[in-house]
Amino acid sequence: MLQTASIAPAPIPFLIGGEPVRGEAVFQSVNPATGQVNYEVSVASSADVDRCVAVAQEAARAPKWRNMKPHERARILYAIAEGMMARADVLAQIQMRENGKVMAECRAQVASASSTFRYYAAVCETLGAEVTPSRGDYLSMTLHQPYGVVAAITPWNSPLTMEAQKVAPALAAGNAVIVKPSEVTPTAALEVADIALAAGLPPGILNVLTGTGRDTGLPLVRHPGVRMISFTGGTETGRTIGRIAAERLVPVALELGGKSPNILFADADLEAAVAGVVTGIFEGSGQSCIAGSRLFVQRAVLDEVVGRLKARTQALRVGQPDVAGMSMGPLSSFGHRERVEGFVADARAAGGEILAGGARPEDPALDAGAFYMPTLVAGLTSAARVCREEIFGPVLCILPFDDEDDLVAQANDTAYGLACGIWTADYKRALRVARAIDAGTVWVNTYKQLSISTPFGGFKDSGIGREKGIGGMRLYQQAKSIYLGLDATA
Repeated sequence: MLQTASIAPAPIPFLIGGEPVRGEAVFQSVNPATGQVNYEVSVASSADVDRCVAVAQEAARAPKWRNMKPHERARILYAIAEGMMARADVLAQIQMRENGKVMAECRAQVASASSTFRYYAAVCETLGAEVTPSRGDYLSMTLHQPYGVVAAITPWNSPLTMEAQKVAPALAAGNAVIVKPSEVTPTAALEVADIALAAGLPPGILNVLTGTGRDTGLPLVRHPGVRMISFTGGTETGRTIGRIAAERLVPVALELGGKSPNILFADADLEAAVAGVVTGIFEGSGQSCIAGSRLFVQRAVLDEVVGRLKARTQALRVGQPDVAGMSMGPLSSFGHRERVEGFVADARAAGGEILAGGARPEDPALDAGAFYMPTLVAGLTSAARVCREEIFGPVLCILPFDDEDDLVAQANDTAYGLACGIWTADYKRALRVARAIDAGTVWVNTYKQLSISTPFGGFKDSGIGREKGIGGMRLYQQAKSIYLGLDATA
């Protein structure tokens, strides 16, 4: 049962056209570290969605935004980046309070999100159109223009960075944006929108609608005034959004789930590899689409790797996310913890051996929160449910392999294809295996290194489209070809 903390005297409003709006219904934001209610938040109804889209359309068509020069738009994006750093502590506290990430990671994600706005300010200011090779008496060129109104639907695990990865390039591309954050983490987007208004962004260009997927998200993606949809989240929700987008014939970008392999060959630097494996799965309590949740270990070093892995895992500190030195905070919600526990119970029933974790912490001081210990599972095959489905929690499945062919077959035996790690001293082998693995991102002798300048996305059921990089701005634009006749006789 939820405990009640000090709730705001009125529900937190959402934002339409730069103005706060309170809905008729509300939902509660719950701190997963304490079980206490943070505050009540307004739910945007379908009528609110209609109003928001109309406001965004008007703002997108207004000369102030439509005719704004790229360097002027870039100046606003730079100012947003600076404003985020000026409010870094507030933003980090919001994320920690709503999803339980440890404070060090929250602060790092504020800096990353700010850098994303700064990067797309530079892209906006410097990226040009193209003059294409002519095949007659004409000058031909390709321009890239905004779609108009973009819906950006974001997840709860890393709201600051995920929202920046969508909002910054969509604004740089000249669109108006409507952000629908997860109901688990509803208010970071509101804080960033306030920063954007203070930075000079015209009202109506960045709007935030809070609420559930059913009440707010579905009306938004179905709305005829929304001309492009960008979603990060679970694969099944992505399928639903993809079907709606296909029926409406609007472009969609989907960054979805993963069950990423982390591959450890016998010739790897075992100390560095095990450290990378632990970070790759347990950072953020395993609640990451790119978490290295399947560890493939060459059989010759299996026992040594398992011993090192158990020692590192059991040394991780699980506790309140605002306490310095904690490795993991709680899971994002009590319902999500029950889901993770269900997977571990299923692994036990299937004959899996729990080498570490597999339970809630024993510390009674953590009983009120949604805490779960980092967990190692061995003794199963790739066919086991826990090895095939995305858990999105601190659970690592350990699987042996004998040779490259065996390894590639097992690693690719999944519906997903988001990321992969490879640990080996042989770079020829690393490149050979990297090419053979079905994944959008492959790390060699590192894991979870990400750059806003490098495209990111998945193969297979892990999504459609690529965020980040220069293409991350083009994702939110449509190409227009223009021909200027040069025939002197015409």
